[in-house]
Amino acid sequence: MAPPLLRLDGIFLSFGGTPLLDGASLSASAGDKIALVGRNGSGKSTLLKIAAGLVEAQDGEVFRQPSATVRYLSQAPDFDGFATVRAYVEAGLGPTDDPHRVTYLLEHLGLTGEETPETLSGGEARRAALAKVMAPEPDILLLDEPTNHLDLQVIEWLEEELIRSPSALVVISHDRRFLERVSRATVWLDRGQTRRLEKGFAHFEEWRDRLLEEEEREQHKLGRQIVREEHWLRYGVTARRKRNMRRLGELQAMRQRFRTHRGPEGLANMAASEAAESGKLVIEAKGIAKSFGALTVVRDFSTRIQRGDRIGLVGPNGAGKTTLLKMLTGELAPDSGSVRLGVNLEIAALDQKREAVDPQETLAHYLTDGRGETVIVNGEERHVVSWMKDFLFKPEQARTPVRELSGGERARLILARVLSRPSNVLVLDEPTNDLDMETLDLLQELVAGYPGTVILVSHDRDFLDRTVTSTIAPDGNGRWVEYAGGYSDMLAQRGGTRLDDRKAERAKAAGETQPRGAEAAKAPARKLSYKQKFALEALPGRMEKASGEIARLEAKLADPALFSRDPAAFNATAAALDKERAALAAMEEEWLELEMLREEIEG
Repeated sequence: MAPPLLRLDGIFLSFGGTPLLDGASLSASAGDKIALVGRNGSGKSTLLKIAAGLVEAQDGEVFRQPSATVRYLSQAPDFDGFATVRAYVEAGLGPTDDPHRVTYLLEHLGLTGEETPETLSGGEARRAALAKVMAPEPDILLLDEPTNHLDLQVIEWLEEELIRSPSALVVISHDRRFLERVSRATVWLDRGQTRRLEKGFAHFEEWRDRLLEEEEREQHKLGRQIVREEHWLRYGVTARRKRNMRRLGELQAMRQRFRTHRGPEGLANMAASEAAESGKLVIEAKGIAKSFGALTVVRDFSTRIQRGDRIGLVGPNGAGKTTLLKMLTGELAPDSGSVRLGVNLEIAALDQKREAVDPQETLAHYLTDGRGETVIVNGEERHVVSWMKDFLFKPEQARTPVRELSGGERARLILARVLSRPSNVLVLDEPTNDLDMETLDLLQELVAGYPGTVILVSHDRDFLDRTVTSTIAPDGNGRWVEYAGGYSDMLAQRGGTRLDDRKAERAKAAGETQPRGAEAAKAPARKLSYKQKFALEALPGRMEKASGEIARLEAKLADPALFSRDPAAFNATAAALDKERAALAAMEEEWLELEMLREEIEG
């Protein structure tokens, strides 16, 4: 066995109270591909930072082979001091590293290198950071959530690149399919301690469940042994004092072990608040199309979605998934074609931006909309703390501001709010972001067992395979095709061709052989103009103001005596209402076009 390039032994770290890391270990040798897994908040990122030398442990041993190069992918890359993305990536190279690899990585990650850091979206920043840490092909590569904000074809390319890489790899990810393909060993961080399985992540969950069952049996045995010893001390035959003292000491030690045992964390108890059953037909779309300027994102698409269907939308960033979703749910009118919504629909939606959450708002206030201390779930009144516990929040967190939550906790909080709303249609845009695997399992069970209809957008291939009954994917030039089954079924029906490969095949068949320079000339600008950015930021406030005015005018018209009392005022109010509605519709259309343009640029 090769000597380790990196070794962490007996790592201890505490911020007061229960230790975050208590005897944790990690070892990586040349060629190792290790998945580091554990619950949200278990200390995975902290352990990786200790391995990278960014955080110092309070106790334990850290060894890095002096000649080994280490690169660490942070969840928040620092671009300070770099004029362009290429300069940022090249800063990661050593004196003997190949500078051409920078160009290779930038091209495959969809970047030119000329972007300025301040204009980067979250996805572009993640890709630039990946290029920087991968460019020198380091001896040790430490990756914290590398697939966040990446679309499917980039994730699949990254998998192949990491599998071929000679670097020792330690990776944290909540993407099951990614870990199954990349890893050859698994380190489980649980309750401050680590256990290692010399197999890839595909074997982890069965192994973990077996260990937890053994631990539960051992704890049960210890409890029974304590009962026997207590009985012996009370009623047993008097023996020598020395022997009694020894057994009493052993009993006290057993009691201490039993009392201080940290059991595994509980699981969330997700349940959706169900509305009355919808009609059999939920959505019918016929020949719908949508364009933004010269860009056609949906062309002649038709589908029928019935009660109980679970539909997945996949595709590259900027392909138009969100636009198609909004047209299907009636939020956005198509340029041509028609969308018919069924009767008695109650839609609960989780959008990709996780809606606007006031960071100063407390958890209880957010979940109840500031209306008292209770939420209504399935027609029953529940105290907000009880509902929070179902999503793994502690009672004392009820008055905690949202700003104090981790990414995973915030994702659970928003799910708790969405699922408390009565619904028979769930619309979920990237619902798996920031959730740990145990919570993903429960969300998967909820979606798979939901009695109504589900439409979801996701880049998580495993989640799609486990939940959806059909998959809608782009086929180039604004065309979308619906396939029976999940993501893997979709690939099989396409003859194993992935999304990016199909686009290239269609371009080749159509004779699209123009040089890269011509493509670049036709490509949209990589940056919104100042006027467009200002409008994108200002329009939501203007739309909110218009919505308030519409609500005021509608309330005024609701007065049944207004027309008989003052017909002129009634007519003036009705005209003003029509004007405000038209203005709001125009602002919404302008905002959607700008948002689509931003998504296209960033994708």
